[in-house]
Amino acid sequence: MRSVPDFSIEKNTGKKIIAGADEAGRGPLCGPVVAGAVVFKKFDFDDMPIISDSKQMNEKQRDIAYDWITNNPDILWGVGQCSAAEIDELNILQASLTAMTRAINAIGVDVEYCLIDGNKMPKGIIGESVVKGDAKSLSIAAASIIAKVTRDRIMKDLAKQFPQYDWDKNAGYPTQQHLQAIDKYGINEHYRKTYRPVKERIEKNANSKCS
Repeated sequence: MRSVPDFSIEKNTGKKIIAGADEAGRGPLCGPVVAGAVVFKKFDFDDMPIISDSKQMNEKQRDIAYDWITNNPDILWGVGQCSAAEIDELNILQASLTAMTRAINAIGVDVEYCLIDGNKMPKGIIGESVVKGDAKSLSIAAASIIAKVTRDRIMKDLAKQFPQYDWDKNAGYPTQQHLQAIDKYGINEHYRKTYRPVKERIEKNANSKCS
């Protein structure tokens, strides 16, 4: 049975300004990793739509939840991201934590306590990590929706510039069709050059030029 997130963890902190943070885009071969951070100023809503782990929601449900979160005066939110170049420099774990820190800072208020999805805490952030937090905490689940919708929209915008890769459909993940497109059209500045499928193709091209 699927777990339904609620405000239990938030209430148990004893704090008032609590941010949930989550990221989207660790697995794709290209594009940024994007994080969302959400603060609910109250825990009682009569009109709350479905808010759950964004991966368990369809696109329409995510869009409805995103609009409700971002237009609600009783909710504060922020977005942060790390580019493909930063991911290559930092590694994806540190880039994800950095993106979450940026999202928390983008909220624009002094957050007392942070609930971070996963098992790692960003440096300098006060709070706790929550494994599978998007299935437990509504603040984290809401942040996962902000992150997912924002990143999907970024990839759709990039797909207009680079339609040959079908990023609007694959979001940068290594589908067979995406890998075939990389083989045919090569890589560009939006690719994560330290990721194995991309790195292998760079090395293969370099070796073929030398031979």
